[in-house]
Amino acid sequence: MTQHSQDTWNANLYDTQHSFVSKYGDHLLDLLAPKAGEKILDLGCGTGDLAKKLYDAQVDVVGVDSSANMVAQAKKKYPAIPFEVQDAAELDFHNEFDAVFSNATLHWVQTPKQVLTGIYQGLQQGGRFIAEFGGKGNVQTIIDGIIHGIQEAGFDYNAEQFPWYYPSIGEYTALMEEAGFRVTLAQHYDRPTPLDEDNGLRDWIIMFGSAFFTGIAEDKKNDILTTIEQQLRPLLYTDGQWVADYKRIRVIGIKEK
Repeated sequence: MTQHSQDTWNANLYDTQHSFVSKYGDHLLDLLAPKAGEKILDLGCGTGDLAKKLYDAQVDVVGVDSSANMVAQAKKKYPAIPFEVQDAAELDFHNEFDAVFSNATLHWVQTPKQVLTGIYQGLQQGGRFIAEFGGKGNVQTIIDGIIHGIQEAGFDYNAEQFPWYYPSIGEYTALMEEAGFRVTLAQHYDRPTPLDEDNGLRDWIIMFGSAFFTGIAEDKKNDILTTIEQQLRPLLYTDGQWVADYKRIRVIGIKEK
């Protein structure tokens, strides 16, 4: 995970209430197909769960994340793995890695050209870049609900508060090719994502959407969250569970030169 402003990540809440982020990453690991002895960068490692799976597969794994809170939790959980605080847009590796792996991270970085240049630079010739993140239309129902709730409460919504980058396949693969990659896989697909417990939607917004509420007092924020829940329940609450309307991009790129 990466985020531009101050470190607002609650690593414990992330591990206890949002463990689905790492669980869905298992499918991406299958695409990565890591081999023992490879050196792999886990870009946006969060609290380290997927890096640990790579480590267990005898991979020489390095985990980086822009959140000091996340990295501290990862180091505590898995002290044998090297984790460091580093922004995805400011990578400074040179021909080091057989692969760069990134799960649920790149939608947090609104400078994709810088990210892709750094990834390409960090790969060895023949190295691969495997990533999955939010694509065009991701959680659009939730976004619409948040903005409507904020405005209904009498607050202005400033588009600069929007924290994510959700590109289309065409936009992102063009940027990959511009950076030098040969794109060998590009998918954009629906992935309805169940959220834990009856407070699942509220917890998700608090965890990932805090930027929308900048400058709003806590009591007002709670009132707005209640309004959002009421408005979105008919759309996103099914069989006793909140289900977020995720749309994901999954890509593979090869550094051939």
